[in-house]
Amino acid sequence: MDILLKYFPNLTSIQIEQFAALKGLYSDWNSKINVISRKDMDSFYLHHVLHSLAIARFTRFVPGTKIIDIGTGGGFPGIPLSIFFPEAEFTLLDSIAKKIKVVKAVSDALELKNTFAVQSRSENFKGQFDFIVSRAVTNLPDFVRQTRHLIAKKPANAISNGILYLKGGDISNETKPFKKKVYITEISDWFDESFFETKKLVHLPL
Repeated sequence: MDILLKYFPNLTSIQIEQFAALKGLYSDWNSKINVISRKDMDSFYLHHVLHSLAIARFTRFVPGTKIIDIGTGGGFPGIPLSIFFPEAEFTLLDSIAKKIKVVKAVSDALELKNTFAVQSRSENFKGQFDFIVSRAVTNLPDFVRQTRHLIAKKPANAISNGILYLKGGDISNETKPFKKKVYITEISDWFDESFFETKKLVHLPL
């Protein structure tokens, strides 16, 4: 939890309380439904929460922004972002029912009124959103094909509507089809822990 305050010292008391409650909630659910690898729980705030909040270092969502987290798994990056941006609206989508069960339970426990968990495949889902967020569920070209129908045309934020994708390693082949449009930021520019050395945030306007 201290690592969040290192980079986000202006969290409200409610946000601190919600973030502090996350590990206990996930530890409890992880003992019933394995949504986070056991070894990762030791670095829960670094590997999952702070990594998700890299998006909050890149941009600030204005009130009313609609965001969909595709392939949310246990709720990352969607739940940390929904705590951080309580006036934005988050839809957390996954095709696996047990993962959505965990997302709903965690959201309810934290009383996140701006968060909606839905079981569906992205190809079959309908709706219009300012941004799609995700943590590397597949390669980027396939992800774009499966999700671009969900992006609204009219921008309301400082950056263009589109995909905000958290990915590690060499992504040059994946971004090649979008080379004139894509923006890649090294997360290590913001966070100095070694975990982030190869981690990137991709912004693909659509």
